[in-house]
Amino acid sequence: MAEKLSRYESMRDFERTAEPSSKAPVAASDRLRFVVQKHAARRLHYDFRLELDGVFKSWAVTRGPSLDPHDKRLAVEVEDHPLAYGDFEGTIPAGEYGGGVVMLWDRGYWKPEGDPRQALARGELKLELDGERLKGSWVLVRMRKDRERGKRTNWLLIKHDDGAARPGDGETLVEEAQTSVASGRDMTRIAKGGGCGPRPFMTRAEARAPADDVWRTREARSRTPKRSARQPAGGRMPEFVKPQLCKPVDRPPGGAGWGHEVKFDGYRLQLRGAGGEVRLLTRSGLDWTERFPEIAAAAAGLPEGLYDGEAVALDADGAPDFAALQAALSDHETADLVLFLFDLLFIGGEDLRDLPLRERKARLKAATADLSDEADDRVRYVEHFETAGDAVLSSACRMSLEGVVSKRLEAPYRSGRGSDWTKAKCRAGHEVVIGGWTGDASHLRSLLVGVHRDGELVHVGRVGTGFGAAVSRRVLPRLEDLESKTSPFSGPAAPRKPANGRWVKPELVAEIEFAGWTASGMVRHAAFKGLRADKPAAEVEAETPAPAEEVELAEPKPETTAKARPVRREAGSNVVMGVVISSPDKALWPRSADDAAPVTKLEYARYLETVADWILPHVEGRPCSIIRAPDGIGGETFFQRHAGKGMSSLVEQVKVAGDRQPYLQVDRPAALAALAQIAALELHPWNCRPGAPEVPGRLVFDLDPGPGVPFDAVVEAAREVRDRLEALGLVGFCKTTGGKGLHVTTPLAPPGKAGLDWPTAKAFARDLCMAMAADSPDRYVAVMAKARRKGRIFLDYLRNDRTATAVAPFSARAREGATVSTPLSWSQVRKGLDPMRFTVRTVPSLLKGLAAWEDYAQSERPLERAVGRLG
Repeated sequence: MAEKLSRYESMRDFERTAEPSSKAPVAASDRLRFVVQKHAARRLHYDFRLELDGVFKSWAVTRGPSLDPHDKRLAVEVEDHPLAYGDFEGTIPAGEYGGGVVMLWDRGYWKPEGDPRQALARGELKLELDGERLKGSWVLVRMRKDRERGKRTNWLLIKHDDGAARPGDGETLVEEAQTSVASGRDMTRIAKGGGCGPRPFMTRAEARAPADDVWRTREARSRTPKRSARQPAGGRMPEFVKPQLCKPVDRPPGGAGWGHEVKFDGYRLQLRGAGGEVRLLTRSGLDWTERFPEIAAAAAGLPEGLYDGEAVALDADGAPDFAALQAALSDHETADLVLFLFDLLFIGGEDLRDLPLRERKARLKAATADLSDEADDRVRYVEHFETAGDAVLSSACRMSLEGVVSKRLEAPYRSGRGSDWTKAKCRAGHEVVIGGWTGDASHLRSLLVGVHRDGELVHVGRVGTGFGAAVSRRVLPRLEDLESKTSPFSGPAAPRKPANGRWVKPELVAEIEFAGWTASGMVRHAAFKGLRADKPAAEVEAETPAPAEEVELAEPKPETTAKARPVRREAGSNVVMGVVISSPDKALWPRSADDAAPVTKLEYARYLETVADWILPHVEGRPCSIIRAPDGIGGETFFQRHAGKGMSSLVEQVKVAGDRQPYLQVDRPAALAALAQIAALELHPWNCRPGAPEVPGRLVFDLDPGPGVPFDAVVEAAREVRDRLEALGLVGFCKTTGGKGLHVTTPLAPPGKAGLDWPTAKAFARDLCMAMAADSPDRYVAVMAKARRKGRIFLDYLRNDRTATAVAPFSARAREGATVSTPLSWSQVRKGLDPMRFTVRTVPSLLKGLAAWEDYAQSERPLERAVGRLG
C-alpha cells in the first residue's frame, strides 16, 4: 500500500494541505466505492476515482462526465489516492500540488464487468455506477496514442446507452449540478469555508449492506425503459411526463373557448408529490429539487399528484425577472422564489390528462386552496382570462410583463408542441446557442449566437448588451471551459473570428431579448437575459411567430380588432422595446437644430432604440447618472444618480463602495426606453472598466473653448491631444460633446500586476494637459479660473476621477436643438466641422457612415507604460 501511494505522498506537504495522508483511517466496505470531485485547480476538471485494491484509481476528466453515449470525455490517468480522499472537500492551498477548491460532486458504489485488473491492463474497463448523480453502465477506454505525447496515460470515459443515458442532453447534468452531494455547498461556499462540512462517505452499517441490495443485474438494466419513453403502468402516476409546449404566434387568439394566462419568464418545472416526497423536475426531466428547497417545502401541503408550473423571481413591481431568478439560483438565495401552477396532470393516482383544461384547472384550484398562508405565497394558482386576447396582451405589456399564453379550454393535455397552446410576447425573446464571445478576462462584451436550421448551426448575429459584472463572473468561466479552435457555425452567413474573440463548443443556451429580425435573418438590438440550463442546445431552432390564421385561431371579436398590438409597431404605436411611452406627444425639445417641429418623447424613445447597439458598449457595467427634464428642456431639469421611487426594474441598481445608496446602471436596450419614459435626456456614465468602479477604463479630455475661440481652434486642439497620446502609446478617439467643445477619449487596457488606480490616471491626464498649456500658453489653459479662459481653450482633465462622469457617446443633450454627443472619425475632425448638425433627428441616418469607433474595444492600451514615458 505504501508503495502504491508513495507518489501521492511525495507530491504533498501535509503540514500545509488538509488532504488526507495514506495513513488516514477509513471504514472498510463490502462494496467498491467511487468518488467524483469537482476540482477548480489551474483549470476546472472533475476527478473520477474508483476503489480498487485498497486505493482510489484516479483520472482527471477535463469537462466532467457526460450522460450522452456519443460523447467521449478525455480522462487523464493520475496517481493513486488513499481511500480517505473520498471524504475530502475543501481548499488545497495555493502553491501546493492541485491548489484550488475541491467539491464532492458525486459518490457511491461501482461494480466491474469481469476482472478489473485485467481490464485495466487490457485498456478497456466496463463498469456500473450507482451514485447520487451518475448511474448505469460506463466504460473507460485507453487511447492508443497519447494526444499530448506526455508522460501520463490518456483514457476516454464513455456512457453506455441504457436507461440512465440522455442522448443529446449529456451536458445538462454537469451544468445543473452545482452543489456538493456531501454538504450541499457550492464552490464559492466551500472556498469561504461557509456552511457545514461534508458528511462521511458511509456509516459502518451502510458499508456492510449486502451488495445485492444495490446492484441490478445486466438483464434487468437492459429492460429499463429510457426516460423519454416513461409511461404510467397500471394507472400509477409516472415519474415524469413530457410537457405540453406553446406555438409562437404574432397575436393572441380572440373569440370564445380560449383562456389567456400571463406568460412567466422563468424555469418550467413539473412538481411531483408522492409518498410524502416532493420532487421538482425540469422540462427535460432533471431533478432540480435541491435548487428550490423552499418551494419544495411549501408544496408538501399539496395533495399527491403531478403539477405543471413555472418557477420565477418577482421584481419590486411583482413582475417576473429572469435575470433575478438566475442570480437567486447562483447565490443560493431562493427564499423569495415563487412557483406558479397552471395545470394538473395527475391527482391521487387519477390521470387527468384527457380531461378538458377547464376541468383540470378547476381541480388544480381546489388542490391549492388548502395551502397555508406561507405556502400559498410560494406556490400559487394561475388564474386565466376569457376576454379578448389582444386586450389581455395589451394589459400585460403595459405592466412590463413578458406576454400572454393562450390555451384552448376544452382541449386535453398533450405532450409536445401543438396549436392548442400559443404564446404571444410583448418583447421579442428567443433561445440561442452560443458559438463564440468577445471580451477580456474580467468582462464579457458580446456573444456570437446561432440557431439550428436543417441540422446546422446558423449564425444569427451578436448579443451586445446585458453583461454586468455579476453576469460576467457567472458566464465567463463557462465559456472558457468550452473554448474551441474552430467555428461551430455553418452556411454562408458564418462569421469570421473577431479580433478579440474566441470560439466555443456550441453547448450553452442563452435566453435573449431583442427588437426583432432583420431582413437577412439577424437579431436586432439583442440583450442577454441569462443561460438556460433546462434546454439542450440541439433543440434550439429559429422560432418565427406564425400568423394567427395559420394556427386555426378563432376570429377576434369586432370590438377588439382596433386594439393596439404591441408585438408589431403600427403607426402611432407608443410601445418602444416593450416599454409603454406615456404622453408620447409631449415636446421634450421645442425644436431640433435642423427643423422647427418639436422633438417628442416618443420620437426620443425611438431614437434611443435606433442607437442602442452603439451607445450600450460605452455605458453598460458602469454607474450612470442622468439629467431629467420631465416637462422638456424649457422646464425644470435635475441631475439624478440614485434610483428614486418608481424607477423601472429595467434599469439596474448597483452598490458602490463608500455610498449606501445604489447607483443607476444601464445594461440593456429596454432600459434606454425606460429612461426615455421618465424624460432622462442625458446619460453620464463613470469612466471605469465595466463592473470595476475602482479601475480606470478610459481617459476623457474635455476641450472647452472660452469666449472668442473659433471652433476650428478646438479641432486643432483635439488633433494635438491625439498626437500626444499616440506618442505615448495610447489611441485617441474624438466625439462632439453636443455643445461647443470636443472630447478626446482613450481606452485603457486592464491594469497589470502593479495595478492602476484613479489618482494615477488623474495625475497622468493633468500632466499631459499642463504640458500642452505650458507649450502654448496663448492657446490653452489647464486651470478652472474663468478669468483666464478668455480667448483660450480649457483643457479639462477633471473628468478622470473615480466618481467623475462624461456624457456618453450618442447621448442626447438637454439643450436647444436636441444635439447629440457624436463619435467622429479623425478625417471628420477638420476645419469647418459643425457639431450642431448632429441631432436626435440626423444621427440615425448617419449611423452607417459613423464607423469611426469600430476599433475602440480593440484599441485599449496600458496606461502604466504611457505614465513612464510622460514622466
